Formats: sequence, structure tokens, C-alpha cells
Amino acid sequence: MSDLTGARWRKSTRSGNEGACVEVADNLPGVVGVRDSKDVAGPALVFAPASWAAFVAGVRAAALS
Repeated sequence: MSDLTGARWRKSTRSGNEGACVEVADNLPGVVGVRDSKDVAGPALVFAPASWAAFVAGVRAAALS
């Protein structure tokens, strides 16, 4: 399990105020954390930075097609 102490969580500015969002912490070395913005004390998923970058690139490519 990765230590997410010191994570700076951010939410997309496009997420609006509905609350159904995820937050991402990409300021830690070697990991990217992802959590539910409605349950900040709950569990977080942890990804390798390269895996997270590939996911984001795939989402962007799908949005453009």
C-alpha cells in the first residue's frame, strides 16, 4: 500500500458542483492517487504515473473522436 500522506488532492474545474467527481493527487513521487470526492476519508486507488498518463491520453483521444 502506498503512503498518500502529503498528497495534494485536486478536482477538475469541469466537474461542476454536483459532487459526483474524483480527485487526483499527482504530486507524490512514483504514484498517482485517485479518490471519490464525496468520501475523502475513504479508500484511494493508486496508479503508476505511466499508467495514469496512458489512461488520461485514452480518455482524451476518445473524447476527440
